[in-house]
Amino acid sequence: MNEPLFLIHIFLVTVFTLGALRIGKEALVTWICLQAILANLFVIQQIDLFGCIVTSSDVFAVGGILGLNLLQEFFGKSLARNVAWTCFYCMLFFSLMAQIHIAYTPSVEDKTQNAFQILFSSTPRLFFASLSVFFLVQQVDIRIFHVLQKKMKRAPFVLRNLLCLTISQLIDTSLFTWIGLYGLVSSLLDVFIISFLLKMGIILLMSPITLLAKKWIRQPLGSA
Repeated sequence: MNEPLFLIHIFLVTVFTLGALRIGKEALVTWICLQAILANLFVIQQIDLFGCIVTSSDVFAVGGILGLNLLQEFFGKSLARNVAWTCFYCMLFFSLMAQIHIAYTPSVEDKTQNAFQILFSSTPRLFFASLSVFFLVQQVDIRIFHVLQKKMKRAPFVLRNLLCLTISQLIDTSLFTWIGLYGLVSSLLDVFIISFLLKMGIILLMSPITLLAKKWIRQPLGSA
């Protein structure tokens, strides 16, 4: 049943991203930071999907970049850059607090310590790869989207977003596969191909819904 759940997952993340846009830039900023934390929290979970073993966090990773592109489209590049740093700040704080959390000596009656240990005790290498690559991809995405805005002024947002997401997720998948998984898996190329194809599927499934973005925004670019 993973495949139908996966489609529902994509639909909900996309709709809630547009919902945050509808509420306003503050809600969208909060939503982007939340998805960044969720992407890095759930990256260690593996699921069977379409006959392949993949991570369950890719939808949040793509959704976070979608939110960043929407923010830049309607509220400008400067705010998007600030939000990228805010995301990094929140992810770093969450990661540090998680380590403090599992460092506590639990009560003899506590039944959750083992679960928290498994969830938050990812290797330093994976932590560094996930945190640094996510932040770097956000920075690259902001610059790519800005170039597309200037070069493709008449193109609809959905097309510019599609191109930008494709490039940014290609970089994201390449870097994380190399930095985080080198020496841990038998074939980096297989992992890269499967991960990137999955992300492209997510991007393509999200794109039709993003056609509604213009109708959901309350404020035009530069009014904030």
